[in-house]
Amino acid sequence: MTVSKRIINLETESAFTILEKANKLSSEGKDIINLGIGQPDFPTPINIQEAAIKAIKDGYHGYTPSNGILILREAISEMIQKDYSVIIDPDNILITPGGKPVIFFSSLIFGGKENEIIYPDPGFPIYKSMIKYSGAKAVPIKLKEKNNFEIDLNDLEKLISNKTSLIIINNPNNPTGSFMNKDKIDNLVNILNKYPRTYVLSDEIYSKIIFDGQTMPSLINYPSLRERLIILEGWSKTFCMTGWRLGWSIWPNKIIDYANKLCVNDHSCPSSISQYAGLEAIKGPKDEVNKIVKEFQNRKNFIYKNLNKIKNISCFEPGGAFYAFPNISKTGLNGSKFAEIALNEKYVAVVPGNSFGESANDFIRISFANSLENIEKALYRLAKI
Repeated sequence: MTVSKRIINLETESAFTILEKANKLSSEGKDIINLGIGQPDFPTPINIQEAAIKAIKDGYHGYTPSNGILILREAISEMIQKDYSVIIDPDNILITPGGKPVIFFSSLIFGGKENEIIYPDPGFPIYKSMIKYSGAKAVPIKLKEKNNFEIDLNDLEKLISNKTSLIIINNPNNPTGSFMNKDKIDNLVNILNKYPRTYVLSDEIYSKIIFDGQTMPSLINYPSLRERLIILEGWSKTFCMTGWRLGWSIWPNKIIDYANKLCVNDHSCPSSISQYAGLEAIKGPKDEVNKIVKEFQNRKNFIYKNLNKIKNISCFEPGGAFYAFPNISKTGLNGSKFAEIALNEKYVAVVPGNSFGESANDFIRISFANSLENIEKALYRLAKI
């Protein structure tokens, strides 16, 4: 049998491998605390659940347009106008089964051996995986602990060339929890404006989980980028809907048709039932969501304070998402060994930093999408490594 070299070399996301190992240990009776997977531990709000059940009962269980139902795209457009005072045509909005297709489609559209795509390192591992699969050269922009893992704009500009077809920005950042405020984004846009032929993918999936009263400086607010900007967003994190597989994105006029063709070829259309649940999430009450964000704030405060009390571990303060990214190098272990011991001996699942890039060997990612009680127990165990 002969298979494509691309598929042989396709990379994966180790958080799911760790989840599988943690579940296996849990099935064997071990008291596992999972701080590995990036999944809110709260249930999907009840009004959203009920909307899905109603959709089934009302017969909305068939195919939809490949780009998603119009009333949902219109609702997203209204939400964007409310949040950012920007008017987006619903025809420029694409509904997908989660956010990953947006990364995949962007990489395919701007890939090819003649192109280069810049991505954050450490960063969501699917960026690099999909860039390499597309045939493009994956060019990492190294995020440094001394800069709180924010993009160094001088470093970024040095990487941009006439082969750069796409730059991926992730704010707030997974895995580090770093957050670039409006002043930093203003300066970033000034750099991007120098390269008008280069497209930008802004992954803003954690835009509603931001701490300490800060607000989201979405790249959609910069008209100079609008015609070469892709925004990745979705329901998974904000509305605790990871398993519903529902994402949305904004695409510029020149490439929206290419993205929609990829939808037709890849998955036909998103789940109709999930779309009606997503509609209720956007148009319904936000009381539960607000409570969840406040709880993440409490957990962030706790984990930041107490991680830095552990001998030989240091951690900068996360600004968004629900991740801490501590440096464990003073323990004498690298991230992979530390994570291995944490899971197999202390029964705490964390993800080694090098799962997110070669620059992060001395780090681990801790998800605080778990209860304060479990986080406290987990930190007590990790302190004994």
